[in-house]
Amino acid sequence: KLMLLRSSFGMAIIIGACGFVHNVYALIALRFLQGLAAGYIPNASALIATETPKAKSGTAIGILTTGYVSGNLIGPILGGFLAQTFSIRLTFIITGVLLLIVFVLSLTMVHEHYTPDPRLLNKEKRPSLLSQVNNPKAIMVLLVSTAVIQLGNMSIYPIISLYVKELMHNVGPITVVAGVIAALPGISNLIAAPRLGQLGDRIGSGKILVSGLIFAVIMYIPQGIVGSIWALGFLRLMIGVSDGALFPTIQTLLSKLTPVSYTGTVFSWNQSAQAFGSMAGSLAGGFISNIFNYNGVFIFTALCLALNLVMVLVFIPHIWSSRPKQQA
Repeated sequence: KLMLLRSSFGMAIIIGACGFVHNVYALIALRFLQGLAAGYIPNASALIATETPKAKSGTAIGILTTGYVSGNLIGPILGGFLAQTFSIRLTFIITGVLLLIVFVLSLTMVHEHYTPDPRLLNKEKRPSLLSQVNNPKAIMVLLVSTAVIQLGNMSIYPIISLYVKELMHNVGPITVVAGVIAALPGISNLIAAPRLGQLGDRIGSGKILVSGLIFAVIMYIPQGIVGSIWALGFLRLMIGVSDGALFPTIQTLLSKLTPVSYTGTVFSWNQSAQAFGSMAGSLAGGFISNIFNYNGVFIFTALCLALNLVMVLVFIPHIWSSRPKQQA
């Protein structure tokens, strides 16, 4: 909870201050500080994972993912409306006020029932995370999976508008259609994530992860050879379903495999893996499309996910047939 308060209050002050800067250097400095203050979502995930019974963690994290994705969908629309109606400066200030409201809600309505492990208070004697779990290999594989899945998602973004332009033969409302195509995965993710979380609680999160990876590979390959914008739109919509299966399921498995005392640590690692995937994916997408073509980016993404699927099945061989052993 302290991390939620730190993050929400810090971002409220920093983002609000962006509305008062008078040169680009001050804005760059504040945006850098914003990154240091960030971390609300991974810490919220960790808090939910520790406060929720393990048997229901998939459902709870799926609901949290719904809120996160909803914000990603509504945020650009609201930001554009505010900037157009008022000003860009006021948009920063309003965002800061909204984050102050988040701070107050987190302070007054979020309750944490947590007793620190005495071993963790002594940095010299604090055991490492991987020494405290039954299956450290599974933890590392899941973190790599997060990076690979995010790499696949972000590799598409540098070329999606150009690919739409090519499919529409440079005729029609290309910008609008590209925006809709980009938003479609978020819409289906919004619907799929909580339902797949509930399904994972019933049949095992491992089955959802493996099925999601297979489904993603199948959906990415034809995106590189489609001949119409409608086919691309449908396939992008289906990618949102696979994302709704993959990211929340990985978080659920991490929460089940990790001792409560280390949940915040492993969720922060997961957030770092996702950030690395975002960076590497954007670079890879532009690089591959420049050497080959737009189609090559989708094939590259499908290959990465296929290799990730093989890695999961090789290093966590019982992930399909059994539920991971939970940590106390």
